[in-house]
Order: sequence, then structure tokens, then C-alpha cells
Amino acid sequence: MSLTIEHLQETRGLATLAIGGRLDAQTAPELDAAAMTAGESVNDNATIVLDLKSLDYISSAGLRSIAKLRRAMQARGGTLLLVNPQPQVRKVFDIVKAVPVNEVFTSIAELDAYLDTMQRKVIADAKDA
Repeated sequence: MSLTIEHLQETRGLATLAIGGRLDAQTAPELDAAAMTAGESVNDNATIVLDLKSLDYISSAGLRSIAKLRRAMQARGGTLLLVNPQPQVRKVFDIVKAVPVNEVFTSIAELDAYLDTMQRKVIADAKDA
């Protein structure tokens, strides 16, 4: 099985990529290339969301690609968030502790609630300052 990558949303502050199939040594370079393109399309301090609902398998090479993207976003003051991981993919994240738990969301609704909370916190902190 191959890897599918679909650009769902791109603005200057957010890019969403839907990933499906297998993320392994053969397909990881495809994610690297797509992530680079998405990274170029967003501002510093932006967010890239990887929607993993159709990702069936991830290997250590796939984990390295995600880690590389995460480091690249952090270097720019941005964030990488993962959403909708299948149970087997989530288990890999849990086992190797490759991705902080607070960056993996079970659904778009959970991600939206988190982003809403963060924005409200920034607004409240600004008012208190």
C-alpha cells in the first residue's frame, strides 16, 4: 500500500494535511516533501495539522519524518499537531513516546476545543496584563 497525502486547508497560519495508507521507509520521503511545501506556505508561528484518520501503518521511518517536521515547526515558533490517529498508530506513539500526548487529538472537535481554549487563554492573559 502506498501513502496518500491531501492538502485539506492552507492559510498563512494553518496547513492541514490528510495522510492515508502506510508511512514507512519507502513513503516517508513523500511526507517530507509535502511537509516542506506546507511549511513554506505558512507563516512562522503557524500550525501544521496532520490528519491521520486514514493512516493504517507507521514505521520508525515515519516517526522520524513526523519528528523532523515537528522540530522544523518548533524552530520557526510553530506547532505540529496530530489528529484522528487509528488505534494501532496511536499505540506506536504511546510505545515510543515519539509525540507528546498534548499534541495528539482523537478528533477535529477535540482539536478545535483545544485551540479555542488556547485562544481564550491568550485573550484573558492580555486583559490581565
